[in-house]
Amino acid sequence: QVQLVESGGGLAQAGGSLRLSCAASGRTRSNYAMGWFRQAPGKEREFVAAITWSGTRTYYADSVKGRFTISRGDTKIMVYLQMNSLKPEDTAVYYCAASSSFSTQQDEYAYWGQGTQVTVSS
Repeated sequence: QVQLVESGGGLAQAGGSLRLSCAASGRTRSNYAMGWFRQAPGKEREFVAAITWSGTRTYYADSVKGRFTISRGDTKIMVYLQMNSLKPEDTAVYYCAASSSFSTQQDEYAYWGQGTQVTVSS
């Protein structure tokens, strides 16, 4: 089992920045890839970004490419999402998730955090 806890959400103005963090505990010795997903009101949850266990590969949704950066700490138990040039359409609950494979598909992720709210005002 892996437990994930997100933090760092909040309110930002359009054009501003926020940094989300995700702390993993439990079976963190397993080589999990990590992903960030988001769900806006009235919409389905969507993929945002993913990173391999080693941190050497990343992948982004087109909607955030060039604005968001996913990274993980040296100990591999922390994952971050740096969000720059925020837009009102980035408003959503953001979730981090762990998977045994590097994937953009939600079904591939076995463990999920509780989510953190990000609100971007215009």
